[in-house]
Amino acid sequence: MLTLFGDLLHNFDTENPHSDRANVENDDSCPSDSESGVSGTDSNEHRSRPFCNNLSAVSNGEAIYEVVTKKLVSSLSSCGFNAEVEAVYRNDYTGIMSRAKLQSFCIYSKAMEVKCGGNSNVKYAWYGASKNEIRRIVSHGFVLPVDTQTHGQGVYLSPVDRPFESMKSASPDEDGLRHILLCRVILGKIEVVPRFSEQCNPSCEEFDSGVDDLASPLKYIVWSSCMNTHILPEFVISFRASSYGRGDQRRSQSSRMPNSDWMPFPTLITTLSKFLPRDAIELIVKNHSDYKNRKITRQELIQLVRNVAGDKLLMAIIKSYRRKIKQPSSNGLYNN
Repeated sequence: MLTLFGDLLHNFDTENPHSDRANVENDDSCPSDSESGVSGTDSNEHRSRPFCNNLSAVSNGEAIYEVVTKKLVSSLSSCGFNAEVEAVYRNDYTGIMSRAKLQSFCIYSKAMEVKCGGNSNVKYAWYGASKNEIRRIVSHGFVLPVDTQTHGQGVYLSPVDRPFESMKSASPDEDGLRHILLCRVILGKIEVVPRFSEQCNPSCEEFDSGVDDLASPLKYIVWSSCMNTHILPEFVISFRASSYGRGDQRRSQSSRMPNSDWMPFPTLITTLSKFLPRDAIELIVKNHSDYKNRKITRQELIQLVRNVAGDKLLMAIIKSYRRKIKQPSSNGLYNN
């Protein structure tokens, strides 16, 4: 049972058991025809297709619009970004080839379910890219990314509650809009893929896909041989994203973290490395470098660290540091 959106769906399912919303939770392995738009479509209905021919616009009055929008906005908010959704598009699977892709996904999902003893481990995940690349993916499928592969040769997607990395890959278009795919992904049994691995397939028949960290993954890794059978793009979300203003950020900080309990950033990284997985530390280091190069703001860096490490761990580290030096530092948490 796919329950990623359970918190949003709980009060809706009993009222609308056949809605798209309910299908997101209750039909995890294979979208139904009514969900995909394959059947029950009025041939005289003129459906808006401003993004590409395989997509139809979802009205903001539809339940699924609310569920998808709320998930993206709330997840990015936890990273310190204010997201404003402009449009949501649904893959309607009305073309012959797109219907074949849908059927193929269903077949592989059922096969994975048998292989894994009843759980195909289908999850929702984000994939960010440029507008043109997303159009190509929806129309023709995935191709192996040309940029550096840090965890083997595959397609990297972000867990549905952690869209930050995919958002960074979603480069703004000429209108300043970013575009991100919400996909259904067959993961099966996952294995950890070490950083700098050149792996391009499962290490053995037991495994089906990879992650960067089992406990708190930032990446789902679908091998290139499976990228167009195990990933099903269902929605495209067009949105704008900006960091919270200084006033909003200051209010958020004052309510959750004392302003005086700071420590030098290099010391913080060293201490965090004892508790967090390597990829999480590398993400923090990369964003600190981006901050020093003025690619992101101080507020964005702070929110990223808090989102990755959590306030409870940060406060414990800061208080321990203060006890050691016996007086608070006046230089601030994020010293260079």
